[in-house]
Amino acid sequence: MDDTFGTPDVVVVGAGNAAACAALAAREQGATVIMLEAAPHDDCGGNSRYTAGAMRVMFNGVDDLLRLVPDLTPDEVANSDFGTYTAEQYLDDMGRLTQYRTDPDLAEILVTRSLDTLEWMRGKGVKFQASFGRQAIRENGRFRFWGGLAVETWGGGEGLVELEHKACAREDVRIFYETAATELLLDEGVVSGVRVRAGERVHDIRCKAVVLACGGFESNAEMRARYLGTNWDLAKVRGTRYNTGAGLRMALDAGALPYGHWSGCHAVGWDQNAPPFGDLVVGDNYQKHSYPMGIMVNARGERFVDEGADFRNFTYAKYGRAVLEQPDMFAWQVFDAKVIPKLRDEYRIRQVTKVRVETLEELAHKLEGVDPEGFLRNVRAYNEAVMTEVPYNPAIKDGRGTRGLAIPKSNWANTIDQGPFEAYAVTCGVTFTFGGVKISLHGQVEDTGGKPIRGLYAAGEMVGGLFYHNYPGGTGLTSGAVFGRIAGTSAGKAAIATK
Repeated sequence: MDDTFGTPDVVVVGAGNAAACAALAAREQGATVIMLEAAPHDDCGGNSRYTAGAMRVMFNGVDDLLRLVPDLTPDEVANSDFGTYTAEQYLDDMGRLTQYRTDPDLAEILVTRSLDTLEWMRGKGVKFQASFGRQAIRENGRFRFWGGLAVETWGGGEGLVELEHKACAREDVRIFYETAATELLLDEGVVSGVRVRAGERVHDIRCKAVVLACGGFESNAEMRARYLGTNWDLAKVRGTRYNTGAGLRMALDAGALPYGHWSGCHAVGWDQNAPPFGDLVVGDNYQKHSYPMGIMVNARGERFVDEGADFRNFTYAKYGRAVLEQPDMFAWQVFDAKVIPKLRDEYRIRQVTKVRVETLEELAHKLEGVDPEGFLRNVRAYNEAVMTEVPYNPAIKDGRGTRGLAIPKSNWANTIDQGPFEAYAVTCGVTFTFGGVKISLHGQVEDTGGKPIRGLYAAGEMVGGLFYHNYPGGTGLTSGAVFGRIAGTSAGKAAIATK
């Protein structure tokens, strides 16, 4: 008898944030749990490890934030305007950004359980901090938070995964690395285990419940082309190379109902010369998210999106698609001296595709792949359209827009006319795919007839129905934690009930 993996009650496929939350929740029910990680130890943790760690959570004021970040000093509290991000505001954003397609029941669970779940994570050893560096603007000595995001994990994605894996070790949850799940085992329609490949050997692991939390298909070029469309196989991948859709395939083979936006994904502006998959040394810094301060132009020198349509948190996840749709799948972000000192830290890394010149005419001829005359013509038209009489205020949607342009800039419009000028080349970077499987409100995977598949649960990117077309920044990790906890609790209870 093969006892390599022991006799677990619950097997969690994956080792990122959703998987770890599922494993810890199942342990709370008294179940024995193991986790299966396709990646080696040094690249473990799925996409969670590659994130910057922002987590969108409902809060009614600073007292709620202090439940997550109790070490905020009195001075930090006194000198910060955190605002609020109520359940109503969160639900409004989920509806608005998904064109009101988000599953209302799943969205309500995500929102209403977000604060409690993060507090639960803190009890497991995860550390949080206020997002002073990325989500607050300092005005007259006081920090003003914007965009509904106030909290991030200590140490970013790597810190989150490290602390969650330490919690798993304390709870006797063993993680098996370089162990890829390949097939669900079924007995008369009931999931009773999982088949894995570890090295050159194949093993069958029998258990009472399986939680699939091993990501979407963003790292699978063939599936990207099949489901997302033309040229998506050429997009770069922001995170792990191991999210190849294996969990989705296994669930569908077991009769699961495909659910959600299978032709949609979270995709951002990503350095044009970044490697094909994420780089943990550089981390999230290949992203380029200060575009609301400048303009973006394509190969014809034309603007193609409203850079100031909304706060970055609410546009960045869909603008990667817009870049991919441009000629040759690239764009240049252009800034002048008025805003260059305010660009995010990711613009100052060594691994960046950048041009810096003194005049617009020089810039026009330095933007590789761009029509110089078209660029100058469009920049001049843009400059003439800027409503310079409206005060510029990056902390709010200031209404400083443009007049008379086919593609307006609705907020934060500044003329591009003061040297030196800087420009950054970006392409499309895929974060995660939106299509998944249908789950019940208890995290159980449902079949094509709408009935739960006994023994099978899902969390994280595996869950379909939450995101369509767009995404409120910071919701991915929160969703993984909320539904990971739910799936793990349900799986653990079911496993114990059959003993």
